[in-house]
Amino acid sequence: MNQDTLNLTQHSANDINIHAMSQSVTQSDILAQLEQAFVQHFGYAAQQVCHAPGRVNLIGDHTDYNGGFVLPAAINFGTWVAGHTRNDRIINVVALDCAGERVSFSLDNISFDEVSPWSNYVRGSLIALVKALPDFGGADLVVKGNVPRGAGLSSSASFEVVILKTMAALYDLPLSGEQAALMGQQAENEFVGCNCGIMDQMISAMGKQHNAMLLDCRSLEIQYARMPEDLAIIIVNSNVKRGLVDSEYNTRRGQCEQAAAFLGKASLRDVTLAELNAAKAELEPVLYRRAHHVISESIRTCDMLAALNRHDMAEISALMAQSHRSLKNDFEVTTSQLDILVSLLADKLGEHGGARMTGGGFGGCVVALTERSHVDKVLATLAEDYHAATGLKADIYLCHAVDGAFVAV
Repeated sequence: MNQDTLNLTQHSANDINIHAMSQSVTQSDILAQLEQAFVQHFGYAAQQVCHAPGRVNLIGDHTDYNGGFVLPAAINFGTWVAGHTRNDRIINVVALDCAGERVSFSLDNISFDEVSPWSNYVRGSLIALVKALPDFGGADLVVKGNVPRGAGLSSSASFEVVILKTMAALYDLPLSGEQAALMGQQAENEFVGCNCGIMDQMISAMGKQHNAMLLDCRSLEIQYARMPEDLAIIIVNSNVKRGLVDSEYNTRRGQCEQAAAFLGKASLRDVTLAELNAAKAELEPVLYRRAHHVISESIRTCDMLAALNRHDMAEISALMAQSHRSLKNDFEVTTSQLDILVSLLADKLGEHGGARMTGGGFGGCVVALTERSHVDKVLATLAEDYHAATGLKADIYLCHAVDGAFVAV
């Protein structure tokens, strides 16, 4: 069995939806669709086609904006943009996944779009690019993606990074991966209105094939961990939809800042578990729990890097279970459906793999790591039990780690 195929004979289409890039739409298919759509909308051929991947965070959630550690992998689902320069300052963007909706605006007058909110990721990213590298002009762009929106796999960061990568390619701008990540984060924080950390944009820009990436969100130092050949990444969308900007994500960030300030530190990165526990009696219980998750999660994330390098499945399983319990009890961002998914997976996998909620929470996805020989067992569990317990169908994404943003054509 390769990285994207499995035996489907025992699973009913009524119970489970399975997505694997190599089984349906290939990269060449997407390139052909984009190039054809570009000609249809603009009447001439695109100059460049760029790609930026989505991501799954293997462990380390809500640590990034606290200056801690995260361990994501870029995945083989992402966003594609075909583009061509213009001789003026106009940006035209066609979103194929939004029924071919088209927006136009000038680089000299970028304002928030209430009518087509998807375009704000483009607008915010270009505001950041104009400030840093203003020597570029307009462009005609066609966008297509296959990262499920609202699932916690970072479709927004993929979108931001690929827009920046495309403009840099079209105008030969000296834009590094780290710069693109920081600009995407700026767009999200200052224009879109979500106080996300740097993880999503950094892994989309700087991912490495067959590797997970340990990111120090304070220093932006990167270490890569080779993913063992027989280790499968299985992403399970609970299909509990969430809106990150409108959720309690920003509330959680504020609580972390309050806890750090109470402890006299710039961020929770500067607080040890011993210091937190010493102040437990004086700290509001909810702030203690939030801080306890963040501090312990960063420790688990560094331990996970070592466990991956050792291919220690028992330790990987234990760390992922601890992470989910912390997200449930201390950070309170799981849902009953996510908890059910993790419990079902953990019961079947035992020490042969782990499962945990991934992403911002309040819905979205669970990630499981296991040997490929256990993949069918995972799918059978979901087909038999998840729908019966929740009334929902799970979407399964069979993934592998890929490179960050690149110019495809």
